[in-house]
Amino acid sequence: MTMDEAFEISNILRCASPASRTEIASFAYMKRYEKGQHVFYDREDLTCFYILLEGMVSLYKLNTLGEKKVIFVYGPGNLLNEVLFEDIPASINCEVREDSRVLVLPKDRLWHVMARDGELTKAAFNSMAIRIRRLYRQMKNTTNALKGEKRLAAKLYMLARDYGKETERGISIEMQLSITYLSEMLGSKRETVSRQVKKLCDSGLILMEKNHFWIPNLENLSNYFKQP
Repeated sequence: MTMDEAFEISNILRCASPASRTEIASFAYMKRYEKGQHVFYDREDLTCFYILLEGMVSLYKLNTLGEKKVIFVYGPGNLLNEVLFEDIPASINCEVREDSRVLVLPKDRLWHVMARDGELTKAAFNSMAIRIRRLYRQMKNTTNALKGEKRLAAKLYMLARDYGKETERGISIEMQLSITYLSEMLGSKRETVSRQVKKLCDSGLILMEKNHFWIPNLENLSNYFKQP
C-alpha cells in the first residue's frame, strides 16, 4: 500500500491539502498487527496517532471484575485515539480483531501540520463528532428501555447497517461475531446471549452460521426492537 492510498482510506487525511500530504508522508509510517494484539492499552501514555487502514479493531474497557465491554468496533479509515488531542493517556484498550495495518503519525508533527491546514483540522473534528453520535446511539440501545433479545437485535441492526453487505441470504455482517464477542459488546453473560441468539434465529429475524450473521430483512429487525 502506498502512502497516497493510505491518505484516501483515512476519513481525516483525505481532506489534507497537497502540501500537508507531502509533509505527513515524510514522517508517517505503516505498521502491521496480528489478530489478538493490542495497538494500545488503557492508561498508556501515547506519542502517536493511529489510523486503521486494513482489518478491524475493538475499543473496549474492563470492569472491576476484569470483564470486557466493547464500546466500538472499527473498520478501515478510522482514527483510533482521538483523546490524544487532549494530550492525556489513552482512556480505552484497542485490540486487533483480524490481521490489520495501521498508519502511525507522531502527534507533535501532526499537530504542526494541522495548525496550518483548516480542512484537515475540520475533518478531525468531524471524526470526533461521528464517534460521539455513535456513543449516544449506543447509550440509547443499552438503557433499561431495551431488554433481552431487543438489545441484541438493536446491536445486530447497527452492525448490519455499518458493516453489512447485500447477499442472497440477506444483509451479511462482514465480521466474525462469536457469542463471546457479542456478550462483550452487550455487557451480558455468554449463556444469556446464546439463548437470545437462538430465539432470534427461531423467529427468523436473523441467521447464524459459524460465527457469521445475516439479517434477512433489516426493516423487520428494526420493527422488532422498536416495538413497545
